[in-house]
Formats: sequence, C-alpha cells, structure tokens
Amino acid sequence: MATSMEENRVLILGGTGFIGRNLVDYLVRNKLARKIRVVDKVPPQMAWLNPRHLESFENPAVEFCQANIINKASAEKVFCDDDGGFDFVINLAAETKHGQSEPVYKEGIYRLSLNCAELAAMHKVKRFIELSTAQIYTHEKKPAREDAKSEPWTNLARHKLDVEKALENYVDLNYVILRPAIVYGIGDRNGLTPRLIIGAIYKYTMQKMQMLWTKDLKMNTVHVDDVVRAIWHLCFHGNRGQVYNLTDKGDTTQGLISSLVSELFDINYDFVGAIFSNLARVRMTDIVDDINEKHMRPWSDACQRDQVSNTPLNPFIDQELLYNKHLFIDGSKIESTGFAYTIPKLEIGHLKEILDDYITLGLMPRSLVSNEVFYTPTDVEAACLDHGADGDCGLEGIDHTADQDSAHS
Repeated sequence: MATSMEENRVLILGGTGFIGRNLVDYLVRNKLARKIRVVDKVPPQMAWLNPRHLESFENPAVEFCQANIINKASAEKVFCDDDGGFDFVINLAAETKHGQSEPVYKEGIYRLSLNCAELAAMHKVKRFIELSTAQIYTHEKKPAREDAKSEPWTNLARHKLDVEKALENYVDLNYVILRPAIVYGIGDRNGLTPRLIIGAIYKYTMQKMQMLWTKDLKMNTVHVDDVVRAIWHLCFHGNRGQVYNLTDKGDTTQGLISSLVSELFDINYDFVGAIFSNLARVRMTDIVDDINEKHMRPWSDACQRDQVSNTPLNPFIDQELLYNKHLFIDGSKIESTGFAYTIPKLEIGHLKEILDDYITLGLMPRSLVSNEVFYTPTDVEAACLDHGADGDCGLEGIDHTADQDSAHS
C-alpha cells in the first residue's frame, strides 16, 4: 500500500461524470496519486470534457477503463491490476436521472453500489467512499444534521438510502458516506445548469421568469471543488461508517439563485406563491408538460440557429423536482475532522463560469445570451408578454437535483 501521498493508487468509479472529471483533475494537478484508474461506460472522448479536464485525463498517471459495473464480472475486472491493489475506491457511479423506473434505479444505484462495495471489501481497500444525496432528509424547517430523520423525497434518494443501509452489513469494509447538497461548477448538467438554461430562454423570449412556491424555499449548494476536496480528505480522515453532509455557508435559497440568474441574463422574475402552487399540484403532470413544451421551442430554435446539433444540455424538468421540498442541511460535521470549505457561498461569477465553459465548448447556443433579438414569440407567448407574463404562461419549474452527473456506471 501507499507510503507517501504521491504513491496512492485510486480507483474512481463513474469517473467521466461531473464530479468524477473534477476529482481526476484535482488529483492530477496536485500530484496526489501514482495511479488513477477511471471507470465509466462513457469514454473521455465522448463525455464532453473541456480542454483542462481532457489534459488531466491524458496524464500518464490516469488509466481509463470502459465498463458497465452493473455487471458483476465487469466490476471484478476493474478492481484487478497487475501492479497491485488500490488504496482508495471512490464510487461516483449511479443512475442520476430523475423520473426513471424502479428497475432502472434498482440496477443503476443499488445493485451497482453493492457490487462495488463487495469487491472493495474483498480487496481490502483502505477506504471506500460512497456518494449519496441530501435528498434523503425529511422536509424540515431547520438544517438537517447527519442523524436527522430519513424520509427521501425522490425515487433516486430512496435507492441511495437503501445502499447506505446495506453498507452496514459489510463488516470488513472501511467506508464513508457523503451526502452533498446541490453540486455546481464546471461540468454541471443537473444541479444549477437547468436554471441557467431556463434563465437564458427567458432572455431569448423576452419574458418574465416565474417560479412555483416562494423565494424562501431552501436549495442549499456546494461547489464541486469543495466536493472533490472533501472526498480526498475523507480518504484519510473520519471513522468507518460515518456519514457527512456537504453544503456551503451561503444557506442558498430559491430566491438567491433566481436573483443571480436574473442578474446574469438581465431578466425579470417573480414567484407565484404557496397558494397558487398548492392549487397547481392537483394538475402537476399537465403543468410539467406545459413547462417543458414552453421551454423546448425556443431552446430548439436557438440550437438550430447556432448549429448546436449534439449537446448533453436541455431545459427539461422532471415532475419529481417540482414539489415543495426543502433541501436544507448542516454541513459542519466534516469540519470537525479538519476539513475547511474554500467556496463559502454561491456567487454570480460561479454561474457565469459554468455558462462560459459550455458556450466555449459549443454545447450552449450563443444566441441565448446575445442581446440581439432572434426569436419571434408564438401568439400564446405574445399574449403572455402583453399581460406581463402572469399565470401559467411564464411559469418556470424548480430544480432540486443533488447529484451531479448524468448516468455513469
């Protein structure tokens, strides 16, 4: 096993996803490992990596293995290496899309994670890091600590919690669990990026952005740089079986995010309030369909205009993410192990950084952020403009996604 920081051997599962690519970059640039084996179904050349991340993946210390580790035999192969065992195994692989069927989550989260946990125990790794989600906590009016009641409010989170409980049965496995809030940063697709896309669409259509519920809805955040630092920190600190929340000090709310998006795109916004939102719940399926249809026409128009024919981005919102559920957690426990957050709160510069990266890569239409008028609203949209975009016409959904990658396993 490793005798110095530079001699560490690391196995990253789901490594070309959002958090994975940033973790690889962090380890490479800080020379923290002698060998980094990255495992994913999606190879780096097809994962829409930016030049910085591609450079890190091309480092001699990085070895990529394409595999679907839902398959036990495939998982067994990636754990074996002629040069010796791995010191740390970091499981970032999971089905992370919302609104999927029970069998998809059962295989893509539960079965996948337990395959990896079993093999990590068998190979006697120094530490196994499992990435979970803060969506497992019940709806509370105070920040949830790690010992708070568990009541997952998404199907994805329910299966993540099942994994957490199952890990307790692996008595020979030295594992730690991380429950991050909404993760954002370069490469984010499902955290705050949907809000950026939707904000850009309202700039493009010259409409007011409206949202369900109120500005006080908690949507706690944590920057991916702090997430990858926390992962590496917990490879060496904290006790077996411990759970750690991750959230910054900004106590992020829907109001703050909306204000920053509004400032970034120079658009107006407001909230429809709790009364209307509660009434909307009885026809939520129809509302979600209306929202997605409303956003897709200008998105497709801008993509066609700028010849963006292949992109992982889109403005779709799953119904599961539209309900009145706070994501409100206490992230101080990990600080007792010596960890310190470096990005204390969400700022407009962080959102601009995400946006600029996607525009540079040609994955986000430039027309959406241009000050030129390209888009001609439909008759319905024009009527919304004439009436100040009141009611359903300007309604924009709420995105509470905690993780982070597209489906990588």
